[in-house]
Parts: sequence; structure tokens; C-alpha cells
Amino acid sequence: MNFTAHAHRPSIQSFMIKKKKFPRESSVNMTELVLPNDTNTFNNLMGGRLMHWMDIVSAIAAQKHSNHVVVTASVDNISFKSPIQLGNVVTLKAKVTRSFNTSMEVKIDVEAEDVPSDKSIDSNSAYFTFVALDKDGHPTPVPEVEPETDDEKLQFDGALRRRQLRLILSGRMSPNDATELKSIFDIPKDE
Repeated sequence: MNFTAHAHRPSIQSFMIKKKKFPRESSVNMTELVLPNDTNTFNNLMGGRLMHWMDIVSAIAAQKHSNHVVVTASVDNISFKSPIQLGNVVTLKAKVTRSFNTSMEVKIDVEAEDVPSDKSIDSNSAYFTFVALDKDGHPTPVPEVEPETDDEKLQFDGALRRRQLRLILSGRMSPNDATELKSIFDIPKDE
């Protein structure tokens, strides 16, 4: 879906309902058991299955934040630190880190647990971006995020840089316009 193709403008009413929400209000925990159908020939969880679960848990978090249906707009780099094995219990934790008019960044952390041995591993984490849609399928404004904890404040502050990087990589922003990214490298704004 090309979001720029619509000549839709959010109504005054939709701006009036926009408010702030805390990240805890969008927090979602999802637990899955790795079964034989979820694994590859090495009895490890298939990466695509994990990405599917990550998309589901982060979409739920974005829906809770926006109170709208959402669509996945982008997925950041997903690196797999350690394999998740057959029989492991996988816990996915997601919450909105920041919102931008109609879009939301969601952070997902994945942990795998071997219950019989009482061992857990942090498998990976990633950021997904979602766009909220109104009943006609048009992008619609979402509440702002108000971080509370130190970690939430760090995630919130970093979200603008991550967004600018996403926009540059997708060709929707010139590197010259990425003021937040330039600031972390001490690049003068005139360049």
C-alpha cells in the first residue's frame, strides 16, 4: 500500500482525540512453545517463524497504543544471537517506543528458555514500524508516547535517529536532511 497515494487529510476531530500514552499501556508479552513444525533440519526455530511471531506481538502493541488497525511499514535489522531449540519456550515482549504523527516504532525483545534445565537466553531484539489506519484504510494520527523509565527515555530519544536512518535507506529522506544523525557524528548542519 502506498500511503502517499491517498489525498486524505486527517479530520480536526482525529487531531482532537490525539493524546499521550505511556509505553506500559502498549506493552504485550506473548509466549510460544517451539514445536517440530516450527523448526528446521537442525531442530532450531526457523527464522521466518520467529519473525512472524515478532510481527504479531508488535502489531498488537501498536494497536493497543493507537486504538486502530495497523499495518507493518518497516522492519529493522534482525540478527539471531543464539539458536532457539525445539522444546524451548519463547517469550516475546513488545512496546511502543515513540510515535510520529501516524506511525509508531515498536521494540521487540525475544527470550528463549529451556525449562527443564532452567536456562534462558536473550535471542534477539528488533524494531518494527507500524502505520495506524482509520476505518477507510487511510493513515490516521496516533497518540504521542510519554516515556517514564530511564530505558524508555533512551529508546524514545534514539527513535528519531532510527527513523531518519530508515527514511534514508528507503530513499524517502536525503542524508543532508537527517539532522539527528548528523548531530551524533558532529557533522556541521551546512554540509
